[in-house]
Parts: sequence; C-alpha cells; structure tokens
Amino acid sequence: MAETSIEWTDATWNPVAGCTILTAGCTNCYAMRMAARLEAMGVEKYAGLTRKSGGRAKWTGNIRLDVAALEIPSLWKKPRRVFVNSMSDLFHAGVPVDFIRRVWEVMSATPHHTYQILTKRPDRMAEILSTDGFRVLPNVWLGTSVEDSRVLHRLDELRAAPAALRFVSYEPLIGSVAGANLTGIHWAIVGGESGPNARPMDKKWIDEIFDQCTDADAVFFFKQWGGKNKKATGRTYRERLWDDLPELRI
Repeated sequence: MAETSIEWTDATWNPVAGCTILTAGCTNCYAMRMAARLEAMGVEKYAGLTRKSGGRAKWTGNIRLDVAALEIPSLWKKPRRVFVNSMSDLFHAGVPVDFIRRVWEVMSATPHHTYQILTKRPDRMAEILSTDGFRVLPNVWLGTSVEDSRVLHRLDELRAAPAALRFVSYEPLIGSVAGANLTGIHWAIVGGESGPNARPMDKKWIDEIFDQCTDADAVFFFKQWGGKNKKATGRTYRERLWDDLPELRI
C-alpha cells in the first residue's frame, strides 16, 4: 500500500503487479515507468515486469500475484478510498479467478473501506463477477478506462457487470468520446495525459463529457489538464475545481 497524490482516492493497494499494453490509452502508462523505477531500486515484486523498448519502459506481459499484500487492508483502521491495482489490472487474463475471489473476500471483510477497481477489460470483469462465488459489495465501485471513441464499447461491458456503483475514467483523454452513453454510470473522471510524451487534450472533448454527465445524472470529476508539467496547467475547468464524489445508489 502507498499513500497517493491521485486526486480521487486516498491510497493504492496492489495485490497484483504487471500488465500488457492493450490500446492507445496504454502507450504512456505511468505504471510502466514506475514499475521500471521500482525494479531498478531492487524491489523484487517488479522484477521482469517491464523491458526497455525505444528507450522507454514497456510491459512484458508478466503478471505477479502478491499474496502477502492481501492482508494489508485489514491493518488499516481508518476508512479509506482505496484504488485497487494501480500498478496492474485485476481483470487481466493472467490473474486467476481464484485470486480475484480472494481479493473479493478481503474487500468483503473490510467494509469500512471503499474500493475503486479500474479496468480496461470490463468484458472479463462482467463475466467473472456474474458467476457463483461473487456478490455485489456496497463498498466496491467498478470502473473502466475510456480514452477515445474507439473503446466506447467498454461502457456497455461495464453496465453488464453487477455493481453497487459504476464509474468511467476518461484518462488519458486523447480523443473525442462524442456519443458516449453514461446511462447507469454514476461517476466520470476526466483527465489529460501527463508526462514527457503527453498527448494534448481538447477542451471540446471535456465539454462533451460534461454535457453527457448532465444528461445521465452522473457526477463529473475533473482531475487535470495534464501536459509535460501538470502542476502548471492545473485542474481548473469552467473557472472552478470539480472534486465531487458519487453517492451509493443501492
């Protein structure tokens, strides 16, 4: 676990590490860079999870399960919003269903925390969570990442997943998502890409999402404009900060 500067959560919890580049939103993934740094620092958990390609760290596709990390949330007495697997994807094909079930058991046993699960594989998430051995937990929010219109199908797959609360992360937003349907989605996080190779975000793409949230009664959260220096570009949209959180609707 690590305290985090991510604006929409309080802490990260990584019982799984490692991933695979899937779509355009993965190109400049911060977790790849972080995993490479951690390996260079001698952190065994991240050894072999990335390789150098074109001078940059890229996922190898190797997945590492951290059984010892499963006990961490039970040690936190103060309630937290917990981003699950910021350094991986819980529903990656390399994560066994039995291990996902163990993660579910931990979250069920620690109802004082709110868990936020973000995946680029909502199809597998919906399939697994619809099987025996899983139930809807009121303290677990399910989300998917959508970077542009090419992956809008993920919203339909997210809606198919049994959940107390659903959210979408439009980050990094690298293209228009006009036509997105946020029906059944309770929260939308919007953010531009940051880092040395950040791709630009157009304000009109944000305006589209803002209107979609209004139409679907979804809560709008603006994370950042991004760019090479995200602190310089800031988090102000329409002359204010948007830090609202959704309310449980079951």
